[in-house]
Amino acid sequence: QVQLQESGPGLVAPSQTLSLTCTVSGGSITTNYIYWSWIRQPPGKGQEWIGSISGRGSTYYSPSLKSRTSISRDTSKNQFTLQLSSLTPEDTAVYYCARSRVRTGPYDDWGQGTQVTVSS
Repeated sequence: QVQLQESGPGLVAPSQTLSLTCTVSGGSITTNYIYWSWIRQPPGKGQEWIGSISGRGSTYYSPSLKSRTSISRDTSKNQFTLQLSSLTPEDTAVYYCARSRVRTGPYDDWGQGTQVTVSS
């Protein structure tokens, strides 16, 4: 059973950069044909895909967030990281990391999610 756990700050100031890490256990993030994704859900709204990194290290981003997003990985720690810059209050959401065999989902495993609030 693959387990994912998000970690990072719960409160970030506007204009700053958010950095979240997903630690994976029970499976390797370098496995071929597996995608590791970041997804968020703002309050009262649906889920929004932010981006993904494949087992080979290729990255894919939502067109609407691409200019502000970077996803990277540390294979020695079996972790992948989201950086989202130029934050505004509209980036307030629960952020999830997830695993899938198809880049666009469905997602087989999810982290529990972490609340991120953008506020001064």
